[in-house]
Amino acid sequence: MKYAFSGGRDTIEEHRKLGGNTQVDVSYQYLTFFLDDDERLATIKKNYESGSMLTGELKKELVSVLQKLVGEHQERRKAVTDEIVYQYMAPRPLNFKQ
Repeated sequence: MKYAFSGGRDTIEEHRKLGGNTQVDVSYQYLTFFLDDDERLATIKKNYESGSMLTGELKKELVSVLQKLVGEHQERRKAVTDEIVYQYMAPRPLNFKQ
């Protein structure tokens, strides 16, 4: 995330004055897919575009969302046994009606 393209400005002062560009900010674009809370996303967009939220803060927000998502996926993956994989991958007849 450290080197992701951002819509932030060159300096903190400039960013605080002009705000960031959510249309090109990679972290914000990822949040539009992975953040389920539309109100929170709207707040983040408003804060970032107004300059009250910096690029680093936006990236931290994305990291926390992705960590939760990946953690939940890892927990569900742990529950998958070889038997479940075998059942899922077992060949089944295809019954096409003609």
